[in-house]
Amino acid sequence: MIANGSQERSNLIAAVLILFALASYGQTARAADADVSDADAAPRIVNIYNFIRNTDYRLQDAEARLYEATEHQVELFAKHRLPVTWALQYDALINPKYQELLKTRIGPRDEIGAWWELPRQLVEAAGITWRGDHDWVSTANIAFSPGYTPEERRKLVDVYMAQFKQVFVRYPRSVGSWYIDEVSLAYMSDRYGIVASCNCKDQIGTDGYTLWGGYWNQAYYPSRLNAYMPAQSAAGQINVPVFRMLGSDPIYQYGRAGAITSLEPVYGHAGGSPEWVDWFLNSLTQTPCLAFGYAQAGQENSFGWPAMSKGLQSQAARLAELSRAGAIRVETLAESGEWYRRRFPLTPATSFVCLDDWRNEGRKTAWYNSRFYRANLLWDAGTLSIRDLHRFDETRPSPVHDTALQASTLTCATLPVIEGRDPLSHERAGAFPVLLGQDDTESELRATGPPVVTQRGPDELFVSQPLRDGGDLTIVFEEDQMTCELTVADGVGRKWALDFVGQSDGPESVTASAATFGSATGTYDVVLEPDCGTFQRRDDGSVRILSNAAGRITLNLGESR
Repeated sequence: MIANGSQERSNLIAAVLILFALASYGQTARAADADVSDADAAPRIVNIYNFIRNTDYRLQDAEARLYEATEHQVELFAKHRLPVTWALQYDALINPKYQELLKTRIGPRDEIGAWWELPRQLVEAAGITWRGDHDWVSTANIAFSPGYTPEERRKLVDVYMAQFKQVFVRYPRSVGSWYIDEVSLAYMSDRYGIVASCNCKDQIGTDGYTLWGGYWNQAYYPSRLNAYMPAQSAAGQINVPVFRMLGSDPIYQYGRAGAITSLEPVYGHAGGSPEWVDWFLNSLTQTPCLAFGYAQAGQENSFGWPAMSKGLQSQAARLAELSRAGAIRVETLAESGEWYRRRFPLTPATSFVCLDDWRNEGRKTAWYNSRFYRANLLWDAGTLSIRDLHRFDETRPSPVHDTALQASTLTCATLPVIEGRDPLSHERAGAFPVLLGQDDTESELRATGPPVVTQRGPDELFVSQPLRDGGDLTIVFEEDQMTCELTVADGVGRKWALDFVGQSDGPESVTASAATFGSATGTYDVVLEPDCGTFQRRDDGSVRILSNAAGRITLNLGESR
């Protein structure tokens, strides 16, 4: 009787604490709304996101080491009074130690959410045969939702949600993973009311996962046919914003198989370096971001506390300082999701601009995202190129939309038009501007002096680069088109071209006004606005876009074809 009474009191105390946290969260969400004013039209938002596994077959004494890491994280962020999202994998959700830790020791503004990797306990609880060699494995067709049929995916969601509600009284309001398929994500939204999700940064081959060509940073509404593809319409989207994780280096985290340069504190050259972190956060807070700026901090517990402690402690202190100064908003993933849904009925245009180089090698970059496309400019060794251009089309279904993934690796992609190389590869790839002389001579346009990058209107990013031979190259990104223009000092246009260099997959067909590209999901066009340039297939098979007589090229990227 004494033991039962003690347990009842513990349950009552836990319930009261959860209700208090929910009430505090509501006040916090309302406060976040109050922060959005004309003076703060483009907030810089940081989510501290720590996802929790119970065990990891790659580590000795894994359960003890993973719990220790989470316990230290709880203490650290409580000390700095920073709100955190704690995302529980199912094996940690059913562990009484994690239940007690999160019910009694996290901060009043913290959120408890779901981490959507699928361990043995969850799969078997859903009545599905476990195919892994350990209680948790990292292979895409076993540990991630694309490896299951749509019916199985929904059953897995039902089991997790029922268990979460049993432990924490309510359903989670956010669910994150390296990747969640659109069937699961829509079901979590429609049936259980989640308000936010997150997925992995763009990467090639890391841990067997390739995500490439997506909305590069910030957040997007995904297509109901493809969770990695931003939707263009309200009817075609899942109304849950997907935030991009891990704080990618805007210059160097591009196209590098296996290489990671991100805000994760376990990487000493990046998130574990106070100098790199200051550089990254300065770009986040001081350059144009259009609708809002965003970064995700935190660390998964599988790395262990010794590996993350130094970098995470330094980051926590820096984030707390910036938060007190009003330079950033630190909030939970669910808070950010609710704010996003109230603010944006469709995916907004955003940018991430970095005009200095932590390696002191003179590189700069500017990213632009909208619901129709993403684009990236790279300055490197005096050249300016369009390093990346990908189209988005909500009608292109994911390869795993209605069938289970069979392979142990997973690839998610959008529609590539231009794909560059990491600057460290020393290979030329991208679209490069070339000046065309009266006698058919060609010379590469060279930049001189710093570019000017400014915001014009809610969805327009303006870039102006002075040129060594005089004049300026301007590039204007708008939600549905991109315009490049070359002028001399008196405003007169000059004849020039964009040369596609080093593209492994060029267009399948080229006419004067359009180029048709192909992918696994079919063909798609890139169209020039009337009288604003001409496509040309060169003798070597590569593609060039010639400017019009006024020196202008305008790509129409807004209509899916």
